[in-house]
Amino acid sequence: MTLEGPALAEREELFKAFGRAFFKKDVEALYRVVTPDFQWRGQDEMGAPRLLAGPEAIRAHFERQRALFAEQRFHDVVYRHLPEVSFMTFRLTETRRADGAVSDHQGVEVYTFKDGRIALKDVYRKPA
Repeated sequence: MTLEGPALAEREELFKAFGRAFFKKDVEALYRVVTPDFQWRGQDEMGAPRLLAGPEAIRAHFERQRALFAEQRFHDVVYRHLPEVSFMTFRLTETRRADGAVSDHQGVEVYTFKDGRIALKDVYRKPA
């Protein structure tokens, strides 16, 4: 496979490091594998568009997630790679801290790259 972004092995390492930082909610580790101008696009808990740009915005998002959810688990994760982008399909279950309610979502994340790092994470999800 010829890739215009990082080679497949490099992408796998980026995603491994990104995933570790994400689950630990470690912003400093996250910024070792993303570009300084990294953007994380998606929806908030109510489905409204959301853009996170910069370490402080991501740190605040992680804090909101910690407060809202007792548990978040990804299932059925599959990566697909094209020359300029990578896609991750998934199922996500979340347990709300306040009342124990569990929600189930399906989604896709689109990743772009710049200078050998992740430049954009664009998340689309819907209730399963």
